[in-house]
Amino acid sequence: MSCQATDTRDGTVDTIVAISTPPGAGGIGVIRMSGPRALSVLRQIFNPHNPDCCFHSHQLYYGHIYTHSPVASSKIVDEVLVVYMRAPKTYTREDVVEIHGHGNFLALHSILELLLSFPVRLAEPGEFTKRAFLNGRIDLTQAEAVIDLLSARTRKGVEMAQAQLAGRLYEQVDAIRQVLARMRALVEVAIDFPDEDIEIINHAALSQEFETMVRLPLASLLQHSRQGRIFREGISVVIAGLPNVGKSSLLNTLLQSERALVTAIPGTTRDTIEEYLDIEGIPVRIIDTAGIRENAEEVEELGILRARQQIEQADLVLFLIDLAKGIRAEDQELFDRIQHKPVILVANKIDLLAGGSPCLAEFSPHTLAHVYISAKGQQGIDELKQAIFKAVAGNQGQWEDAGCAPNLRHQNALSRAYTASDLILHGLQSSTSCDLLAVDLQECLAELDSIVGITTTEDILDLVFQQFCLGK
Repeated sequence: MSCQATDTRDGTVDTIVAISTPPGAGGIGVIRMSGPRALSVLRQIFNPHNPDCCFHSHQLYYGHIYTHSPVASSKIVDEVLVVYMRAPKTYTREDVVEIHGHGNFLALHSILELLLSFPVRLAEPGEFTKRAFLNGRIDLTQAEAVIDLLSARTRKGVEMAQAQLAGRLYEQVDAIRQVLARMRALVEVAIDFPDEDIEIINHAALSQEFETMVRLPLASLLQHSRQGRIFREGISVVIAGLPNVGKSSLLNTLLQSERALVTAIPGTTRDTIEEYLDIEGIPVRIIDTAGIRENAEEVEELGILRARQQIEQADLVLFLIDLAKGIRAEDQELFDRIQHKPVILVANKIDLLAGGSPCLAEFSPHTLAHVYISAKGQQGIDELKQAIFKAVAGNQGQWEDAGCAPNLRHQNALSRAYTASDLILHGLQSSTSCDLLAVDLQECLAELDSIVGITTTEDILDLVFQQFCLGK
């Protein structure tokens, strides 16, 4: 007996399609289609190897994509595996079809163009995840975690995104929301029955509960938002100094790769070189710059100008000096120009010193740290990495493993919620009127609702999902 999966919905929702794998050659390329017409369109272009193919949900089927219904005059587009996933057990909670073909750009686009010849449109950036949110499969914090997961540059960033995707941030925010909702309901009762002899609200007890269950968790989330920003966005660190002090050698040593050209000729580096480095889970954009000196030729001068610009934009500067040549007047002059920035003084070439290392405190009393290294001999590199991490994180004990951390949008909403909580706490402590308390409680609750997507405006949703790539 033949079996068929049927589509019973009315087709009022668009069926969307996009290539879900990144551009370039690869072993496999995936095209995703979601919506009420997904299965019917697949049937018109897919010729299964097994003629009794039933399209059971969540099973792979082998066959070929044809230019139209497989007849003698049709042409094979690609050899593929396809899977039909029946709603609601799918990423979007709609019917979803995935076509797994060869990862060739032209082959994938041929299939995409074929699909777009049917009543199917190209998905907008992030539209699959937006449908997952709108259909209630995930909340807005989980949708944003998908962005973080795709863009994470370190293992720590991946772990934080996965925790948020699993609902950790939602759970923390929702716990505060539940307390606020219960308090607001209690205040509303007091408003409705103002003449009752019994005391409906115990302001002192409610104030203590509010401090413990709302204020402290909000403060903790705000603190973790800084941690989240650093792990998501990383920091920029510029290696600066005079020519030939070992800046390019330090870059190569930090990366454990011959990324920059190293010679004994001053002025070899004439442009900035940038790479990412993982330091304790923080993505560090490390930038090697041209040595800064006077009377440079025109091309080198352009590199020096760019170096100065990078220094001004940097979160942290590694100021490198050559201990083998001693601390020169030029070092001091250049250091004086950049000491308004957060600076770590890095004394290089300690392997060339016959005696002990000179004290650097007088040269740079206001730097974040002094580190002695040999870029060539790879001495002191771990200490330098620790100094970089401490410059960013401060006391390492303050960096709790919260599992996930709010992003900038969350941080702004949490800040507004915390401001509203100031008014609520003051009102509870001063026994202010229940009408005013209700307004402040609702304002605080609304900000938390916007984080998880309960009251988020369409404009905010558009801004969130526009950050996605096509096909996700």
